[in-house]
Amino acid sequence: MFTPKNLNQINSEKLDWELIQSEMKNKLGSDIYESWLKKIEFVDEINNYILLSVPTRFIRDWITSRYLDQILQIVRNYKKEIHRIEFKIVEKNIINDEVDEIKSKPINDENVSFIKDSYLQYNRIDPNKRFDNFITGSSNKLAYEASLKVSESIAHYNPLYIYGGVGMGKTHLLNAIGLELKKNNKVMFISAERFMYQFVKSIKSNDMVKFKEYFRNTDILLIDDIQFMNGKEAMQEEFFHTFNALLDKGSQIIVSADRSPNKLSRIQERIKSRFSGGLVVDIQKPDYQLRKEIVAKKTEEMTSLYSDQKKISQDIQDFISNEITGSIRELVGAVNRLVSFSRIYNKMPNLSETKVVLKDLLNISENKVTIDLIQTIVCKFFKISKNEMLSARRSRYLVRPRQVAIYLTKILTSKSLPEIGREFSNRDHTTIIHSVKTVEKLKENDPEMVENINKLKNQILYKNQENEI
Repeated sequence: MFTPKNLNQINSEKLDWELIQSEMKNKLGSDIYESWLKKIEFVDEINNYILLSVPTRFIRDWITSRYLDQILQIVRNYKKEIHRIEFKIVEKNIINDEVDEIKSKPINDENVSFIKDSYLQYNRIDPNKRFDNFITGSSNKLAYEASLKVSESIAHYNPLYIYGGVGMGKTHLLNAIGLELKKNNKVMFISAERFMYQFVKSIKSNDMVKFKEYFRNTDILLIDDIQFMNGKEAMQEEFFHTFNALLDKGSQIIVSADRSPNKLSRIQERIKSRFSGGLVVDIQKPDYQLRKEIVAKKTEEMTSLYSDQKKISQDIQDFISNEITGSIRELVGAVNRLVSFSRIYNKMPNLSETKVVLKDLLNISENKVTIDLIQTIVCKFFKISKNEMLSARRSRYLVRPRQVAIYLTKILTSKSLPEIGREFSNRDHTTIIHSVKTVEKLKENDPEMVENINKLKNQILYKNQENEI
């Protein structure tokens, strides 16, 4: 039985940072984790905050500006007493083998970026994001026409500045321009994030001359999400001079951002002035007709991709087009989810099932999943009784279902570790942590476990929805 004394003992223990890392990777995605969060190391826990270390100030600033709130929430799921996170810089020796490799090789004249992938890690031009598959409507027609015009005649509108919300098609247009112009020009397509990363890397490796050479020798410079340069004065200074050098030699510059130039925060006025001096076009939220066309087009693509793919009904297509109004990316994501559902269950979801599958996109109120429901469905799946699951017995045929139920409780509810422990016959929180870690490791190497977890998760969510209805 848990008492206030027991609870204080639990809260006084240090965080399991490996578990926190696993949670960050799961919730924020492998790409973000490997690029940024993996570099975080746990230093100490002091009163109501934790101290973490990162190798550079740049990484600290990047994590703080983009992921700090999510990391804090993950930490607080394990220990509610933590109210803030502090970072210290622990610089490590940088061995830049990639730079040495590049220095030893001459710059080539390839059409698609003459900067080596291993050095810059720039955004590759995607051959699937073309002008002919960009669906136009009243909300994006001007941006489309301007992009098409630039691809036909460089320096016609210079610079071209495209802005709009997340997932509206800005990157698609930049990519399409790059595809057209790479035929006869040296093209550089890079995100502002990568530009910043390479800038810092070049400073540390004392290789700014090479950095300047790379960027100022291109014919076409496409930079995605320029707003991420905010507050980085030294980097803005370099970008400003690169910008001017390219304009002076007649190179074309195309920039995307999430807001108009005059609304960019912590960006030098002279840079905003340069942006405003070109052609500025926006992409607005898609109207119903455009959303409908996008859903229909994506449905056709998926049907042609899989010969056995069941087509999403017109009623469901209309429902998606009407209810998901945020961005094009969300519409495409909705279609992909329904296709995945149909391939797992060999049927297209009905309207009720669609609402469950797309719950987060539809802003449907989250129904609280109970631990009792999770236990009941897991027991039925593994053909054991609930009394057996909650018993102290450690037979293998009982341990695995118990661990799976604990894992699902952790990811599908907001219950703390002690709360989960109480619902599983007052098990210690270390047992709960061990169960979660065990299932996560099994998922990495056992496809059957992944399939079972997905089946159980869907059954729980669908059953919960039915109960609510």
